Amino acid sequence: MASKEQVSRLFALVPYLQAHPAAELAATAAVFGIAVRQLVADLNVLWFCGLPGGLPGDLMEVDMDSMEAGRIRLSNAEYLARPLRFTPDEALSLVVALRTLGDLGDPALGDAVASAVAKLERAQGTQHPATIGVATATGSAEIRRVLNEAITNKTVVDLTYDGLARAETTTPTVEPSRLAMRDGYAYLDAWSVDRNDWRVYRVDRIADVRPTGRPAPDRGEPPRFDPGWLDQLPDAAEVTLVLAESARWITEYIPIRHTQPTPQGLQVTLLVSDPAWLRAQLLRLGSGVLRVEPPQAARSAQESAREALALYQSLGLALQE
Repeated sequence: MASKEQVSRLFALVPYLQAHPAAELAATAAVFGIAVRQLVADLNVLWFCGLPGGLPGDLMEVDMDSMEAGRIRLSNAEYLARPLRFTPDEALSLVVALRTLGDLGDPALGDAVASAVAKLERAQGTQHPATIGVATATGSAEIRRVLNEAITNKTVVDLTYDGLARAETTTPTVEPSRLAMRDGYAYLDAWSVDRNDWRVYRVDRIADVRPTGRPAPDRGEPPRFDPGWLDQLPDAAEVTLVLAESARWITEYIPIRHTQPTPQGLQVTLLVSDPAWLRAQLLRLGSGVLRVEPPQAARSAQESAREALALYQSLGLALQE
């Protein structure tokens, strides 16, 4: 029996026993769909549950003599009958989570989310709810609606995707699997039909979604891109940058493995699985990058910068003529 399932059951068991004093052991086990032996094991766990402190008066009590007679008598758990009140920090966390759900979830959930937020703010006496803001990049509501429909119906869609790393627009055919929020951005986890593998797409860069109506086969669960997921990629290479003070802001926006202060500013080490992504970051930072190790990692960005400079100079000469 998984501990997660047992904890969930205990949260329901205590209020049930409070509402049914001297409940029959076998009947209670039947209510929760478990064996009597498992129910006894749950009750033994309750012996060690209660208020902080852990003293006898702080913990719940189960009358073992009554249990041997087939009855359950639970005491010293009256505090669980009192209504739950959130602390201000807990309430704020729920408001932020709900507003994020409103941005990311199916637009049909909008009214329910707004109602839940309003009730929570009223219950907590929030004085300035408008000051609680959530900054997210989730794309258009219509695109999210079509993606959610494809996920629910398990169908294939065609995307128009503006990829920043390679500075090009592509039209991948994908099987949407999951929408997720990571670091303030909404991402679509989908099976790429063209690449025959899982891919991740930033939703705010999806310019269009066209349903095909074709059913998508079962691909199982997509990989979890939790913190540290980049470390698990076999083709990820380690790159070290020495940044000037003016460029250290980038560490707030991209995954960094190590940082070390230097006389010039900051040395950072990161993992790179896509050279085009690194090129875009280096061009973005410009003169704020003082050194790159290994040097060949910067070659693509240097060539792009030279090409851009040559084009700029040729345009300047053309305008003078």
